[in-house]
Amino acid sequence: MERREYERLAAVEDRMWWFRGLHDNLVAAGGPTAGLALDAGCGTGGFLARLGGAGRAIGLDRDERACAVARAKSGASIVAGSVDALPFPDRAFDTIWSADVLCHRGVDEAKALVEFRRCLKPGGVLVLNLPAYRWLLSAHDRAVDNVRRYDRAGVLRLLAEAGFAASSARYWNSLLFPLMVLRRKLGPRDGSSEVTLLPPPVERVFGACLGLERALVAAGVRFPFGGSILATSVRP
Repeated sequence: MERREYERLAAVEDRMWWFRGLHDNLVAAGGPTAGLALDAGCGTGGFLARLGGAGRAIGLDRDERACAVARAKSGASIVAGSVDALPFPDRAFDTIWSADVLCHRGVDEAKALVEFRRCLKPGGVLVLNLPAYRWLLSAHDRAVDNVRRYDRAGVLRLLAEAGFAASSARYWNSLLFPLMVLRRKLGPRDGSSEVTLLPPPVERVFGACLGLERALVAAGVRFPFGGSILATSVRP
């Protein structure tokens, strides 16, 4: 991907309803971060910028052009490398976030989870976001290089096999899920991704739906389905 395309994605990430909701969910799941954190698969740096940039978190991405855009955007330290072989010492981080990375072509999900465990301090927290349901693989997934989608039970099994404890996982983007299914099954099949801004009124309505979901989750509601899975786990 050309740097110009990464710069376009960085601008979209700041304003698109889905990314804003994702970042809100990641922050809520990770809780207060007193120590050093890693955004493993940081892309163009939108979540790092949300975390506060320099001094609080390090980013990692395998694409040097994405790393360059993330550095400029977030002010954080960014390292080029693979989640399958993290270039960090054992027990380096208090928190690791990884959003929609294990699902990518070229990533070995089992190796990556073992690496996350190695680089977390005992008691450190791993926060994952992953796309839900294999039957939803679509032209969008091909465009963003996704080859895997998950269910809740499968995510919890992967975490247990990697040696994590106190794991939990829930679906989100549930209120809009019927629209997502229609889009993926009946929408364009031209290989384009859905990472693009919608008309402002639609962005506001969709963002409000995710805000309502977060309020319901905070009140104890758990949705039985959704377009994504948010999981947290602890390194024993």
